[in-house]
Amino acid sequence: MDVITESELAKHYEVHNLWVSIRGKVYDVSSYVDDHPGGVEVLKDVAGSDGTESFEYVGHSEDAYKTLEKFQIGVLEGEVSYENPMCCANSQLT
Repeated sequence: MDVITESELAKHYEVHNLWVSIRGKVYDVSSYVDDHPGGVEVLKDVAGSDGTESFEYVGHSEDAYKTLEKFQIGVLEGEVSYENPMCCANSQLT
């Protein structure tokens, strides 16, 4: 998986070239902009930056997390990425 710097992420802020980082993972959602249920403006607001706070504030379904996984292109340099909390909700430690 590629390691992406904040400066590289910041270059991708236009609708046709839109990257966002969420929880330390970087996603190229350019091809998803028109399909995003929240609309284009929501994605434009976080384009080229860390959208974790906005993403978590809204709350998303498990399907949304699965959809997002398809667009991951790397991890943000210096960040520790962590998993979707919904993925492990039914897991139990032994």
